[in-house]
Amino acid sequence: MEKSIEIFDVIVIGAGIMGSCTAYQTSKRNQKTLLLEQFDFLHHLGSSHGESRTIRATYPEDYYPKMVLKSETLWRDAEEQIGYKVYFKTPQLDIGPSNSKALKAVISSCNKNSIPVRVIDRNTMFQEFDDLIQLPDNWIGVVTEYGGVIKPTKAVSMFQTLAIKNGAFLKDNMEVVDIKKDSLTGGVLVIAKNGEKFSGKKCVVTVGPWMNKLVRNITGIVIPIQPLETTVLYWKIKKGYESKFTIGNGFPTFASYGEPYIYGTPSLEYPGLIKIPIHGGRPCEPTDRTWEPTQSLDPLKKWIQEKFGDLVDSTRPVVTQSCMYSVTPDEDFVIDFLGGEFGDDVVVGGGFSGHGFKMGPIVGKILSDLVIDGETKDVELMHFRIKRFEKNSKGNLKNFDDQVSSAN
Repeated sequence: MEKSIEIFDVIVIGAGIMGSCTAYQTSKRNQKTLLLEQFDFLHHLGSSHGESRTIRATYPEDYYPKMVLKSETLWRDAEEQIGYKVYFKTPQLDIGPSNSKALKAVISSCNKNSIPVRVIDRNTMFQEFDDLIQLPDNWIGVVTEYGGVIKPTKAVSMFQTLAIKNGAFLKDNMEVVDIKKDSLTGGVLVIAKNGEKFSGKKCVVTVGPWMNKLVRNITGIVIPIQPLETTVLYWKIKKGYESKFTIGNGFPTFASYGEPYIYGTPSLEYPGLIKIPIHGGRPCEPTDRTWEPTQSLDPLKKWIQEKFGDLVDSTRPVVTQSCMYSVTPDEDFVIDFLGGEFGDDVVVGGGFSGHGFKMGPIVGKILSDLVIDGETKDVELMHFRIKRFEKNSKGNLKNFDDQVSSAN
C-alpha cells in the first residue's frame, strides 16, 4: 500500500535567495510551506553564495528603483527579526562618460523615483572620495545614498532560519525532475529524482540557471534564460591605504558604465582587498563550468590602473570566485504564472540577470502574493511577463546599451 503524501499549501523549488525569501513570506502568511533544494543548503553552485553583493537604486529602467527601496525596508525588517546584520550601508557611485545614454537614464530614473542624486565632475570626485578615484575630463559621477553591501550566504541562511521559525519545512539534496497536475487534489504534484513525491496546492519555481531546462521539461515552454558563468575578482590595495577603501571611511559601492560594464564593492570581506569584477561572463550550462576567469582581464586591468593608479595593484587578481548568472535577452526578470494546464497554480521567478540579489526580499513577497492572492500590488508585472518574448524575441525595448557582456 502506497503511503499517503503530505499536502502543503505552497511548495517552493530552489533555495537560493529568491526561493528562501519566498518561503519566508509564504510561511509568514501562515501557509504550510515546503522549500526544496537540489544540492546542500548554502551551496556554491548557483547564484546566491559568496561574500558580497551590491545594493543600489541606480537603474536606467525606472521600474527597478522602487523595488530596491521596498527591498531595503524588508532587509532591515529581517535583520531586526534575526538579530544580526547582513546589509552594510554606504553611498553608491556610478561613473561614466557625460554623454552616456545609460547614465543619463539613471539620473532621470532617480528623479522620477524621488531619489536624491548628485552629479559631480572629476575635481569634486577627487576631493569627495579622499583622492582615491580619478576620472577622465569628460566623465561624471552620480552619487546616491542608497548603496551598500549584502553578505549573500549569510542572507540566504537568515531567510531560511526565519522561514523555519514561521513553521516552514526545508529539504535539501532533493532534485525536482517533474511537476504535474495532481488529479486527486486538483493541486500540483512535485516529483524528485529519488522518486519522492510532494503535493501542494500551489508551487513556486526559483531554480536560477536551471530554470530554462526544468520549465522546458515540464511544459515544453522555452523561457529565454541563458546561464552564464561569471568570475568575481579581488585585487590587492597598496600597503598603507587599506583603510581608505572601507565602508568606515565612506568608500562607495560603484559601477562604471561603458564597455565593459565594471562594478565593485568597498574592502570588507577580505581585509586589504577590493572586489572589482566585470559584469558578464561565458554562456554555459551550470554543469559545464570551468571555475576559471571567463573573460579577458586586460580591459579590467587597464580600468583599475586608470581609475585607482598605483593604489590598487592591477597586475593580477589575488582571489577569484566563480558564480552563475541567469540572463534574459533584455536583462529584465521573469516573474509570472506558468499558465497552460497549471493556470495560476505554478509561479516562476527567474532570469535575474546578475542584478537581482538585492531585490530578493521584494521578489519573494511578490511571488508569495501571486501564489496566495493571484496578484501583487508591489510592482507592475508587465515588464516581467513571459509573453513579452512572444511579441519581441529581445523582450522589453531599451534606449541604452546592454550591461551584461558575454564572452562567446
